[in-house]
Amino acid sequence: MRSLRVWGRLLQVEQVVVESVRFDEVEQAVVVGVRLLARVAGRCGVCGRRCPGFDRGRGRRRWRTVDVGVVRAFLEADAPRVRCAVHGVVVARVPWARHGSGHTYAFDDLVAWLARQTSRSAVCGLLRISWRTVGQVIARVMADADAAAPDRWAGVRRIGIDEISYRRGHKYLTVVVDHDTRRPLWIGEGRSKATLAQFFDQLGPERCAQIALVSADGADWIFYAVAEYLPNAKLCLDPFHVVAWAGDALDKVRAQVWSAARKAGQKAVAKDLKGARWALWKNPQDLTEGQQAKLARIAATNQPLYRAYLLKEQLRQVFAPGGEERVELLDQWLAWAARSRLAPFVDLARRIRTYFRQDIVNTLVYRMSNGILESTNTKIRLLTRIAFGFHSAAALIAMINLHLGGHHIDPPGRGSPT
Repeated sequence: MRSLRVWGRLLQVEQVVVESVRFDEVEQAVVVGVRLLARVAGRCGVCGRRCPGFDRGRGRRRWRTVDVGVVRAFLEADAPRVRCAVHGVVVARVPWARHGSGHTYAFDDLVAWLARQTSRSAVCGLLRISWRTVGQVIARVMADADAAAPDRWAGVRRIGIDEISYRRGHKYLTVVVDHDTRRPLWIGEGRSKATLAQFFDQLGPERCAQIALVSADGADWIFYAVAEYLPNAKLCLDPFHVVAWAGDALDKVRAQVWSAARKAGQKAVAKDLKGARWALWKNPQDLTEGQQAKLARIAATNQPLYRAYLLKEQLRQVFAPGGEERVELLDQWLAWAARSRLAPFVDLARRIRTYFRQDIVNTLVYRMSNGILESTNTKIRLLTRIAFGFHSAAALIAMINLHLGGHHIDPPGRGSPT
């Protein structure tokens, strides 16, 4: 009997009586037979309430646990069903595994810890499981970790919202990041107002009212969701995207000038303009000697295109470090673009003045950008490649939460429980 108790300690199972230990020649694994103590038996597998029994279920069942040496190990026990007043007929709860899981807590925690510390091939090879199973395990562990962790949404004041593609075929994730902790608050599948509404519904009206600043790009679905759910929030438009609008307008001007030169038979000018895209787009300090020479030729021979280049650069300077004078510089830029006689910039100035001026002013005043979002998205792209083979967005989101969510995961038997 004393040796049987040792097996209970060895496999980290409590509230059970170890009845037998044998070696299964077919599975080539150690099988430890256990029986629940009366005080923990007959409980709902979902809520844990004591319930009347229903039937014996499928009889004996096995749960994979941590290996014993180099040999796989399983816990084996009866799996009766109970009738819960809330959840109906379900399999009775067992203290060593999550409801619906075929692995013990110790095995799941080991999988999650290894997935964070080692490569995909190392996890699968060491534990002898598929990569798809790893994704399912991580999802279970992260669901419990989120439920047990302190409220991460308490005191949230400044958030950033962006989307990222994770698979071909227009598959996107919406990412919400806390600017103060620099960690993801929430990740959902899709990119739409309805997707973002799921986060705001979970956040609740009281906490939504506490959010003061939101950084985002100019996506309409973010704008409408913020306007509806965050009554006290000020939207800060990401500087990179605003300057990118000017870059797009500049490229339209270059295309117009190139087309006019080609139609006029000026082949040399058209050829030179076609290769000038990077000289016009790059920051002045990053230009090569050849690109500087090309830009000088444009300044000498093509005033409309050079004026478009100066407009783009001046808008970039609006977002340089500074104070209230940056708002005045923005208004000066809008006035210059409106009278520039360059149709793409005239349209851009009208659009900014009509829809985005106040959002840009908020960016200048509060110095908010989506830089943290871009850094987070870079890490998510790496995790997406690591998680290649996961068959659901939920598993990928769990992997992201495992690495970036700030959870502390210990291997079994070391440190505090997850």
